[in-house]
Amino acid sequence: MSNPKSVLIADDEPNILLSLEFLMRKKGYEVFIARNGSEAIEIIKKEKLDVAVLDIMMPDVDGYQICKYIKETESYAQCKVLFLSAKSKEADIEKGFAMGADAYLTKPFSTKELMQRVLELSQ
Repeated sequence: MSNPKSVLIADDEPNILLSLEFLMRKKGYEVFIARNGSEAIEIIKKEKLDVAVLDIMMPDVDGYQICKYIKETESYAQCKVLFLSAKSKEADIEKGFAMGADAYLTKPFSTKELMQRVLELSQ
C-alpha cells in the first residue's frame, strides 16, 4: 500500500488493543489507539481516518456516542465504523446499526473475520 489506510482502535481492554494494533500494522495500516472514548474523539478530530473499530462499553464516552459524533460531523463522513463489542443481544446490534455503524462484530471474535471486515470497509 503506497498510501496506508488509517484505523482507530478504541477499546479499554489492553490485550485487544495490543493484538489488533500488531495485526493491522502487519497488514500495512496506520494505527491509532484510544483507551477510552475521550481519547478516541481527540484522535478523530486530528486524523483523517478510514475505519474506526469501537468498543461500545468504555469509560467516559461510549462507542455509541463516538459513532454518532463521527456520523453527524460532515468532515468525518468518509470514516467507516465497526463496533466490536461484548454486547451481543439482537437489540444491541440493532442499536449499533441504528447509530450508523457500518459493521458489527461480537466478542469473542475471529481476528480473521475482523481483518476481512476492516479490509472491506477501508476500500
